[in-house]
Amino acid sequence: MKFLTLIISFVLLAGCASGPRMDTSHPSANHDSRVQFIVLHYTSTSLERSLQLLTSGPVSSHYLIGDTPPTIYKLVDESQRSWHAGESQWRGRTWLNSSSIGIEIVNPGYHDTPTGRVWYPYTEGQIQSVIALLKDISTRYKIDPHNIIGHSDIAPLRKLDPGPMFPWKRLAEAGFGIWPNAQAVAREQARYANAMPSITWFQQQLALLGYETPQTGELDVATRHVLAAFQMHFRPSRFDGTPDAESAAILNVLNTQR
Repeated sequence: MKFLTLIISFVLLAGCASGPRMDTSHPSANHDSRVQFIVLHYTSTSLERSLQLLTSGPVSSHYLIGDTPPTIYKLVDESQRSWHAGESQWRGRTWLNSSSIGIEIVNPGYHDTPTGRVWYPYTEGQIQSVIALLKDISTRYKIDPHNIIGHSDIAPLRKLDPGPMFPWKRLAEAGFGIWPNAQAVAREQARYANAMPSITWFQQQLALLGYETPQTGELDVATRHVLAAFQMHFRPSRFDGTPDAESAAILNVLNTQR
């Protein structure tokens, strides 16, 4: 009898030592993916240097797209956080490293000449690779097109990539990102040409679209940077940070065509 009591006590103690039972039979429907954003960058350097910096330097990215040939390199598993966004904000979310997939594209960016700044184009193979990668990631994580953005959109005071040569319109036509309706922009531009909105209006509309924008009512340095980032994305022919009728029209259309 004593031996049987010892066995029962041992079984009970063993059950307690293993911890509580995990019950997974009641999954909640109230959740979504950690990945909410896709941020696009250029590397400003060669493929070899890009691989070195992104694998052994202080920064990283989930993917790198080479140039010749346009190879997609997977550098960080999507379940892990990569260090590509830095101090950033979009649509009220901050420090986007924790909630984004970073895609770097090998591209020199620009060089300055006596006659002005010259930007480097992307290759057709790189753009096709970007579209293929966006299709895969967006499908798996159900990414809102408004949340496919550039580094300059989320950090306009310190970043310029992926620059004015990046084909945002083509990506939007493929379903990745947003782009304003041209006819609607033309109508609104004619209206704003007769009565330009205030700086307060521009600041409010930029913030509504997603940009972290000062609400000072003044065309300060920070507001110019944000407006220039917006123009570089949606009106790359001129991105000097100066308010104008076309920029106002694009802002209005983007914020009303959702």
